[in-house]
Amino acid sequence: MSAKRFFTHPLGVIASAVITTFLWGSAFPFIKLSYEHLHIGKNEIWKQMIFAGYRFFLASFLILIFFTIIGRKLTFKRDSFFVVGKVGLFQTFLQYVLFYIGLSFSTGVQGSIIAGTTSFFQLLAAHFMYKNDRLNLRKILGVTVGFTGVIIVNITKGTLSLHLGIGEILLLFAMAFGGYGNVLAKEAAKKVDVAYLTAYQMMIGSIGLLLIGGLTAGFLPFHFDLKTFGMLVYLSVLSSVGFILWNNVMKYNQVGKVSMYLFLVPVFGVILSSIMLNEVLSYLVFIGLIMVTSGIIIVNYQKDQRSTHMKSAS
Repeated sequence: MSAKRFFTHPLGVIASAVITTFLWGSAFPFIKLSYEHLHIGKNEIWKQMIFAGYRFFLASFLILIFFTIIGRKLTFKRDSFFVVGKVGLFQTFLQYVLFYIGLSFSTGVQGSIIAGTTSFFQLLAAHFMYKNDRLNLRKILGVTVGFTGVIIVNITKGTLSLHLGIGEILLLFAMAFGGYGNVLAKEAAKKVDVAYLTAYQMMIGSIGLLLIGGLTAGFLPFHFDLKTFGMLVYLSVLSSVGFILWNNVMKYNQVGKVSMYLFLVPVFGVILSSIMLNEVLSYLVFIGLIMVTSGIIIVNYQKDQRSTHMKSAS
């Protein structure tokens, strides 16, 4: 089965999107555990950026090694630097720089809720970039239902207080850049291989993270043992696999139809955190999951094509 056939088949889209969001959701507890073991404080944003730089650089390296082993060596081409670099700037560097700085000025609950706005920004970017992917009533309804589910899930993590300060503004910009970066990746995938794009955009973005964090806090501020290195490797693997799957889903499908799946990331994050970190799992999480799933169904629902053709023929 060809890549296009798999990533455009409804079951292929669902499987890829759910696996991706599950992997990205699992990053929440693993990052929290990594911070605890490496003694990275909540407000030590420069160390957080260095750790993220390690993660994404290793992720890109793992992709290059894997494809070399299977006989598809992804040699960097100079003429692709602008295309790949632009994706790395938005999808990795700007998104995470602003995310870490914004989160240090915001609460965890508000940060998690704002992180769910990536889907909205992707839909908004697609609305202006693609004539066949405009916002409509069904998409707006689906996003509203899905985002409400994200809010319900995150209410279980603490007191919800509505406040729009510098932290929240930076987080919104981070999600906007991330959403725009995903759409840029869709465009870039028309010119370069998805695995090549994913590897080198993360490498370029990670170098930026390492530079901005390292110049402030030093490039080697951590002491890794087997456990913490294993966590770093897992976070790198989930990034490489997740971005390759997601960039393929974005490449072969309309942005409006797949963006809704990103609402599953915080849901999986809360569920997996409760399992791994022994946190209490509220019944509200499952209500939120139902609402997120409902939002996905609303956006992707299509009437029977045969009846449509019969009506048009008559």
